[in-house]
Amino acid sequence: VQLQACGGGLVQAGDSLRLSCAASGRSFDNHFMGWHRQAPEKERAFVAAISWSGGSTYYADSVKGRFTISKDNAKNMVYLQMNSLKVEDTGVYYCKAYEHATMTDYWGQGTQVTVSS
Repeated sequence: VQLQACGGGLVQAGDSLRLSCAASGRSFDNHFMGWHRQAPEKERAFVAAISWSGGSTYYADSVKGRFTISKDNAKNMVYLQMNSLKVEDTGVYYCKAYEHATMTDYWGQGTQVTVSS
């Protein structure tokens, strides 16, 4: 499994960014695809997830109403649209695939998002 994330950058508070994750290496049916982030000196934390097959979405309370996760099954892509960014959204964002049947996590490399005030 390969998960290639990109789209991070340095933005100002209130700006928007769109992260992309290219997934390859297997069929992602029965997987959840998602994003986690790790702020400096903090543990990695859940941000958003989407069911690859059904499309159900899940969000951390801190990003509800501002972030939108989506997917393109044909392209094997997962996206995270981040609007109204806040300084506290700063961190390294990781793409993740979770296989239901085996309870296995697959992680991609991170992409840095820095939000300045």
